[in-house]
Amino acid sequence: MRSARVERTTKESSVLVELNLDGQGNISVDTGVAFFDHMLSQLGKHSGFDLTVKTTGDIDVDSHHTVEDTSLAFGQALREALGDKVGIRRFGDAMVPLDEVLVQAAVDLSGRPYLVHRQPEIVELIGTFDTTLGKHIWESIVAEARIALHIRVLEGRNAHHVFEAQFKAVARALRDAV
Repeated sequence: MRSARVERTTKESSVLVELNLDGQGNISVDTGVAFFDHMLSQLGKHSGFDLTVKTTGDIDVDSHHTVEDTSLAFGQALREALGDKVGIRRFGDAMVPLDEVLVQAAVDLSGRPYLVHRQPEIVELIGTFDTTLGKHIWESIVAEARIALHIRVLEGRNAHHVFEAQFKAVARALRDAV
């Protein structure tokens, strides 16, 4: 079974990620950061992976450590679930529209971390979520998963849609690659 359970504990957070690449899209996400929970849920749903995430962190300070540590743990879980990579397609890509937004994502499960992330400038907050964490989420996942990931926002202006379409496109690219 292509699955992994990762626990990550730092001074700032405690994270549990369970990932099953051959799942049915069963999702349970609770990081204490509502918008990030919504994005991770979209990742699980559109990849078809089973994804459980439970994070407690210092969100009274801000959401940076919680989001970063959760992203690192997710990346590690993805790498571990892929195991020896026998039988994978390795490459995957997707183009996802969401109203006025169009996002392209391509992934190579190469074992070499590299990120290309092109996104227009957007508002700094979506609710209470700091949008400057967007690229850092992908950097953290890529670093631990050891994958090459390209994300290009081709069109779009609504910050919520820009973020959500990225998570959906990456999810579909990953589904294609595994």
